[in-house]
Order: sequence, then C-alpha cells, then structure tokens
Amino acid sequence: MFQPSQVLYIISSTDCLTFYSHFTFFLFDFNNDCVAVSTSLNAKMSAALPFLEAPPNLEGYVGDVGFDPFRFSDFAPMDFLAEAELKHGRICMMAWLGFCAVDCGAKIYPFPAAYEGLTSVTAHDALVQQGAMGQLFLWFGLAETLASVALIQMLYEDSGRAPGDYGLDPIGFLKGKSEEEVNRMKLREVKNGRLAMLAFSGVVTQAVLTQGPFPYV
Repeated sequence: MFQPSQVLYIISSTDCLTFYSHFTFFLFDFNNDCVAVSTSLNAKMSAALPFLEAPPNLEGYVGDVGFDPFRFSDFAPMDFLAEAELKHGRICMMAWLGFCAVDCGAKIYPFPAAYEGLTSVTAHDALVQQGAMGQLFLWFGLAETLASVALIQMLYEDSGRAPGDYGLDPIGFLKGKSEEEVNRMKLREVKNGRLAMLAFSGVVTQAVLTQGPFPYV
C-alpha cells in the first residue's frame, strides 16, 4: 500500500523519427526511491495524425502518411482504395482546370447557341434541358463499365496491374526511369490529386456563393 507522500508519474516520450510512442509508468516517492517500473508499449503512430495509431494496411503504398481516421483500410481492399483515390484525383485535376477555363472565356468552336452566356455554375441545368448531359452520362458510364472489368481482374484474378495503372504514358514520363524515380512521379500524382480534390470542392463552393467570374471573390 502506498503512502500519501508517494505519487504516480506517467512519463511518455515520442520518437519523431519512427513515430513510435513509448509509455513508461513509474511509482516514485519523495525519498527518491524507485518503487516500481512497468514495461514499455510501442505502437507505430500516424505521421499525418500523430495522436492516432498508423493504419497498418496503408504501409507500402505510394503516398502513405498514415491518414485514414475512419479506418476504411481495415475492411476495404487497399488496391480498391488506392485506385479510387487516383481516379478521383485525376478527375478533379481535369475538373478544376475545365471549370475555371470556362469562366475565363475558353470556348469550343463552333460554339452552340444554347451555350451562350452560361457560366460553369449555370451550365449544368441548362445542358440537362438541352440534352448534352445525357451524352456525358452514356459515354462516362461506358468508360466506367470497362474500367470495372480491369478493377475486378486486379482484385480477384491477380492480374498484376498496379492500382490506377492503365499503361497511359504517351509523353514517356516514366520511360527509362528507375524504380525510385517512378515512385517519385507517382507520389507527385497522388499529392496533386489530393490537392485537386480539395481545390475543386473549394472552387465550386466559392463560385456558387459569389455567382461571380473567376477568381470568384
């Protein structure tokens, strides 16, 4: 039984290089007598959220910073999640550019009369009425159907395809590159895609709120 003069010290230290947290419990009295010392607990912590444990299934994937606060990676296939992130990032990179380009005056020629005076915000409803959005639904639906075949083969038939890899590199960015250089390029794509997803959400919100031209202030 410990006396009132004895106190419990909980000393915790975090190794910033390995993101391991070490917890050691000391029972110590004021006469400098160490009464008991417990064992230490090591847990790999997230780089992005250092107060949470790093999700183990993220390890080894390009762009891994331990960010999965809802722990989707615990129950969903990681290749599916990586493919989804890359696809959404690529779409948003094109979407942000297209959204802003329209409001900066970019046009297709010959320019349909039905599109005259439209902004990126007002175009949706007008083009639904005009019928153009039906074509987009058809062609993008066909593209998604074909892509789902490759996804199923990757997940269940061990096709060997890396998430997001459709062999599309017409300019040859990855040609003759080492594995380290290829991974660096992949990391750039992931980071730009993540930024684009946030940027597109922000630009649409700002455009709707201001109803103004680019830069929507």
